[in-house]
Amino acid sequence: MNSHLCQASPQRPLTVGILGGGVAGATTALRLADLGINTLLIEASNGLINGPPICHLHAGGNLYREISDQQCLTLLRQSIDSVRAYPHSINRRPTVIAIPTSDAGDAGALLPRLKQVAHEYQRLVEEDPANKVLGEPEDYYRCYSREQFIALAERPLPKKAISHDDWLVPLAHNLNPDLLKFPLILVQEYGWSLFRMAATATLALQDSPHCRVLLNTRATELEQLSDGWRIHTESDPGQDLPLEQEQRQSHKVDFLVNACGFRTGLVDDMAGYRRQRLVEYKAAYVAHWKTTGDWPEVIFHGPRGTPKGMAQLTPYPNGVFQLHGMTESITLFKNGLVASCSVSAQPQLPLPYQKQLDHGWQTTDIEARTQEAINHMARLLPAFASATVGGKPLFGAQQIPGSDPSLRAADVSFEGAHYARVEIVKASSALTAADRIVARLADLGWLKLDCPPRDDMQTGQAPRLSPQLTITTRHSAKQVETTAVQLANERGYPEALALRMGN
Repeated sequence: MNSHLCQASPQRPLTVGILGGGVAGATTALRLADLGINTLLIEASNGLINGPPICHLHAGGNLYREISDQQCLTLLRQSIDSVRAYPHSINRRPTVIAIPTSDAGDAGALLPRLKQVAHEYQRLVEEDPANKVLGEPEDYYRCYSREQFIALAERPLPKKAISHDDWLVPLAHNLNPDLLKFPLILVQEYGWSLFRMAATATLALQDSPHCRVLLNTRATELEQLSDGWRIHTESDPGQDLPLEQEQRQSHKVDFLVNACGFRTGLVDDMAGYRRQRLVEYKAAYVAHWKTTGDWPEVIFHGPRGTPKGMAQLTPYPNGVFQLHGMTESITLFKNGLVASCSVSAQPQLPLPYQKQLDHGWQTTDIEARTQEAINHMARLLPAFASATVGGKPLFGAQQIPGSDPSLRAADVSFEGAHYARVEIVKASSALTAADRIVARLADLGWLKLDCPPRDDMQTGQAPRLSPQLTITTRHSAKQVETTAVQLANERGYPEALALRMGN
């Protein structure tokens, strides 16, 4: 660990209870268990990190034209930390940002922000060489003129993409430059495998002596005590439970972390806390396309919620692609953004979306919306019209604290001395949230942080713990990939979504 980073150690016997085993809860459990803190992780489903679609490491926030430069810089730092925390989960391939001629935006308008982000990445690498996880800082982004793009179309497909130019050749072979504004921007925003994240957390926590994981179990009641919380739980009677686990149990914890994702409001209601938040229901689609070459991710910007909304093409091995289209017939849903009210902290999604979340999708809906996504992409990439449905959608709901639906960088909030709610919008914010919880435990005197004096260290702020977790480095990339493939099969998704790409 670098000398400028904190170290932490428990000061007394301590148990932290975490409700929710998605990326927020699992990452918090990884951080706490890595510090030797006894952790109880309670998850209602049969596996960890089994929620909304995650496909993209937001290392600079370049998908979002509408968010602030500060949010982009925050997402960059958090993404670097996430790569180091989940070292075997990244698909190392760049992203191409394209502005269609049908869009009112200016391709050059992104350049000032990109310069800021590249400068910050350079600074972070100088601060700690281990932060160089997105390639060389001077190669963070590159612009291509119309002439350069047309010239790439004359090149043969490389056997393996190595240079920036190599990654752009398949796109140049298939995309009409007359449909684009220039420059095209290639940026080192990598892919993120949800299944390898899930495998990393599963392997690490099942081997940790400091974490107990209860799957197929939900909290039914919370009792606030003077020195913590008592969690009453009920396990799914249809599941085979470990011999030591009864169907109904109660658990005393010193500190409670509400990490229930879009259902965070239900736990707030049980705990007696009010909180304003939004919940947005979303889906991404899986297609199979017989193509050649190593593809980058491609983002075609467009006005959100319109028929020409942003189109996102995310590549995986074996011709599998994940699709987003920011229209109400694809990724977004009519009345799919809902807010909490004065009597409950939990926003209520329309009943059809609740049924999909609880019971999955009907085949007709899968085929119809996936075909809509294919057609949306084919507007700009005509050859993609031959793609076919490749599997069921990745779907879920994300919470957004407050009332601003454009917020993307958020982490954690606290109530009293014994309660935290993790409120991440993007997965890359999860480690920051975990570290702020560590800081709160230290403020309470339960944990000792050995930090050098810093003028900017404020109570409750994330301490400068090393983002590299010992607990997630004990398994090899191959072990993680093997487990990820098993999880993809169990959850009914193509194995390609779990396989390493460009590593």
